[in-house]
Amino acid sequence: MVPPLKDDETWTERLHRGDSSPTATHEKSNLMVEAGAAERATAFPQVKFSHIHIYVDCLDHLHDYKKQENDLCDFAAALNLEQNKYIDKSGKRQLWQSIAAGEQFLEYEIPEFVPQNRDVIKQLMAGFGMRVTGLHHGCGTKSFLVTTKDLGGVQIVVTAKDPSSNVSWNDGKREYYQHFDQGNIDRFYQNQNGRQGIAVLGFHVDNVEAVYLRYQQLHPNLIHYHGTYGSTSILEVYAYYQHDWDHTEVNSSNKKPDVGTLLRFVETREGFGSAAFCVLPGLEQVHADFDDESRPAYFDHWVSNVFSRTEFLGTLHETLGFESKVDFNAGVVAAGEAQIESTVTGNESTLVTADKDIVLQDQSQVYLPINNALSPVGHVHGFLDEIGQGVQHIANRVENLVEFVSHCNEFREITGEGFTFLQIPRSYYGVLSSKYLADKAKISTELAEIVVNICFDTKIASLDGAVDLEISSDVVFKALDKELMETPFKELYLEARERLVEAILASRYSNLYNLLRNHVSESTYLDLVKNKILCDVQGQDVLYQIFTCKILLKEVADEAPFFEFIQRVCSECESDDGCPTKVKAGCGGFGIRNFLTLFLSIELTKAMREVSEATVAGDKSRVVLAQRKVDCFTDQLNESNPILTQISDAMTEEGVCVEKLKGAEGKSDGTAIAFWREKKLAAERKKIEGNERLMECSHRYEELMRKLRNEMND
Repeated sequence: MVPPLKDDETWTERLHRGDSSPTATHEKSNLMVEAGAAERATAFPQVKFSHIHIYVDCLDHLHDYKKQENDLCDFAAALNLEQNKYIDKSGKRQLWQSIAAGEQFLEYEIPEFVPQNRDVIKQLMAGFGMRVTGLHHGCGTKSFLVTTKDLGGVQIVVTAKDPSSNVSWNDGKREYYQHFDQGNIDRFYQNQNGRQGIAVLGFHVDNVEAVYLRYQQLHPNLIHYHGTYGSTSILEVYAYYQHDWDHTEVNSSNKKPDVGTLLRFVETREGFGSAAFCVLPGLEQVHADFDDESRPAYFDHWVSNVFSRTEFLGTLHETLGFESKVDFNAGVVAAGEAQIESTVTGNESTLVTADKDIVLQDQSQVYLPINNALSPVGHVHGFLDEIGQGVQHIANRVENLVEFVSHCNEFREITGEGFTFLQIPRSYYGVLSSKYLADKAKISTELAEIVVNICFDTKIASLDGAVDLEISSDVVFKALDKELMETPFKELYLEARERLVEAILASRYSNLYNLLRNHVSESTYLDLVKNKILCDVQGQDVLYQIFTCKILLKEVADEAPFFEFIQRVCSECESDDGCPTKVKAGCGGFGIRNFLTLFLSIELTKAMREVSEATVAGDKSRVVLAQRKVDCFTDQLNESNPILTQISDAMTEEGVCVEKLKGAEGKSDGTAIAFWREKKLAAERKKIEGNERLMECSHRYEELMRKLRNEMND
């Protein structure tokens, strides 16, 4: 049992104090670093995702969460009954209310969902099908472990202060665990401007001591705690250094840590990656029932907003051996005036397999994207300004993103609990225009304009060109027949009738089709649009992504973290022997399309909120300016889309050329080598041209938004 800190003592000082408490598991030899020990720890440790640790203002009792769990399971079971299989959403809502209220049932109107001041555990349970599977009552704190159906997947520890838990650590009734100490919450809140947040990123490693020695040698000021509990060893370090505003600090020995976010490294004697239950000591396992609607999820990547991206990258490289995987440099990721730089760093997983389930469940490929702001406006700048450095979002991988999001949306509407997602404009997916229709249906511009206006007048499409997602071809045929069969365009219409209707319906996902072609069915395309899922392609792999609105909010306008959910659709190619080609973890990579679309969507959502607030306030001039802001972000997204497609296509071509070139070099085929080298250079030129066009586009909208901001400030 490890004694707590003395007043005003840091854990680094505690380590070197070497408390002689007989109950302490620290031996002095384990606390002090032997001369030259760091040099002997030459190999970087193996690292896996383990858990994240969230600090919140308050939590309910376990029985409250178990009541919700039972209600959700009963509701799922009731939906499977024959008499309930075909009831509509209103019927499902009534069924849920009767289960949740029991004998006190009285049908009521579910209020409009608001994201602020919610219990994040109840959100996780209703929205994502997660359950409370672990519990710890500490000295002044209460913690719950929340997981998905696969206990080896996403693990979220949520901790709050608990005034009722006031038994001191040394009375013999409770073992003390430093990672559940209430002082951690105080420290984090003080550093994060009093905000709830994702306080700890937890990793499972095969050698905690090796990591400790590297930090002790290279970044000693970042060490927060190092100790052992039974068969588990833990190292906690501060993730970032304080920002050096004066640029006076030249090495790590005189840099001060940013005492907010922690990295936690956990090693168990049972072996690397062997534990299905969370390895964090002190958690007691709690039985949980998962219904058929619950779906497993697995960590994919964890994103930080920092002041110095290069500094954090350097720390991770020196201590864990992480290498940069993808760079998005200045001018590439921009929304109006807001600009950021971002680098994805991570380890090099050795996993190579053809088993889809193993790829889905793998936690050995660690990706850590890192953002820094380049402008005094925008989400990343606002996050750093309001909160400070910290975790922007947690990305989780699922097997079927469409089903996952559909479930989340439906359960939020039925139960009033869960999550909402970022608003992605329909223009991202595709809209109807006379130019598109003329090209696609091979008709004159004049006829195309007439048909588009018919679609507007008959509500087949909204005035911004978004065709109804539920409309059938029969309805479209009927509307066009009625308006065109008695006009001079009758013959031209009849000749193009089938093509016209096909083009109108395909306009709903035309931009996605440019990416995915015939690899996806129409029903899947429509599901992607309905659920506002982002898509990207890298090589033969497909990437689906969606982002929740902000979580852990106290006020709706606050900056705050959020969740991302992702589906990596790895290519299903066959090798020469007819067997499935093996793939590495993380197929699909990190597409520039989705990076930029996320950034634009965050700014677009903020602008849409400005429109709503101005409307409520009755400020007509502010409504007009805010709407122009929305239009500007939407236009930038629309204009960027074909450029991003060019970049994506070029990257795909480049990847094919690299593989073909390797094969030609292996066969010493000089002609093929020359051919594929030239093709590779052409693809590189196309990619560079696309990046230049994207930067020019970003610069133009930066100027437009600057002018608009000046108008709004006048």
